Amino acid sequence: MEKGATAFPFPIAVSCLFIVFILATSVSGSLFFNFYAASCPTAELIVRNSVSSSSSSDPSIPGKLLRLVFHDCFVEGCDASLMLLGNNTEQSDPANRSIGGFSVIESAKRVLEFLCPGTVSCADIIALAARDAVALTGGPMIQIPTGRRDGMVSVASNVRRNILDTSFTMDEMINRFSNKGLSLFDLVILSGAHTIGTAHCSSFRDRFQQDSKGKLTLIDKSLDSSYANELMKECPLSASPSVLVNNDPETSMVFDNQYYRNLITNKGLFQSDSALLSDNRTRRLVEDLAKDQQFFFQSWGQSFLKLTTIGVKTGNEGEIRSFCASTNA
Repeated sequence: MEKGATAFPFPIAVSCLFIVFILATSVSGSLFFNFYAASCPTAELIVRNSVSSSSSSDPSIPGKLLRLVFHDCFVEGCDASLMLLGNNTEQSDPANRSIGGFSVIESAKRVLEFLCPGTVSCADIIALAARDAVALTGGPMIQIPTGRRDGMVSVASNVRRNILDTSFTMDEMINRFSNKGLSLFDLVILSGAHTIGTAHCSSFRDRFQQDSKGKLTLIDKSLDSSYANELMKECPLSASPSVLVNNDPETSMVFDNQYYRNLITNKGLFQSDSALLSDNRTRRLVEDLAKDQQFFFQSWGQSFLKLTTIGVKTGNEGEIRSFCASTNA
């Protein structure tokens, strides 16, 4: 433990997360609040500045950073394995080829290596950057523990059997989340990340089919017809693979509870979104979150903490990379 660090479960700013923090201790090993207090006191500020400056020039950055932390943590744990480049690494899997935000992590890492060489892990930068992305777009600013170390393994074949697909059924999503130590409650809360960000047309094309005249028609009746018409205009069959659609058609740049209000009106972009409303196990929670943004924000803090402590490496495990795209060996 770094000198000056605060270990679980001392008081923190978001006191409502106290119980969850205790739970996370047993999962995350040696993560601590203010882990870099002595070794690199400006670490979190540097990451925050990197997120802020990058987002000012590219408003899509916050959504990309949220997607990045999900895809990193669900495969090999939160260890920056997704950052590693090379043949057959996680980035080479088609599901990860559209992941963005890497430049933000690398930018923060360069500054941190100059000021505090060999100290701050890429894994911590990813978690902190995603945390800051939420706050920057209007969501809650929460404290998360640090002390993660970077993994040494990144294999493409590990990706598909761990991450979620937008066409998943509720049971499939529950199974994936359960495998990561996340509950049904966490599933609904963390799906709220779709309140910001964008998606490629291919990610929801399965909700439509091509008719005999070569035009798209709606086949998923759980989707609002007027919203479906808008999507077909934005994503015709002739659309370029690079075309992007906002996850949230109402407040796409703001982290709020609009995502759940969209679900209530059958305007969830993905099939997996709509499943949250249609399934009796989650419908009531969706309705509660649509009515109460503060409830969503408080719950987000709890579930995000659990997400960012999945399979973390601490102590003598892994390493602190000099460059996020490659191991030190």
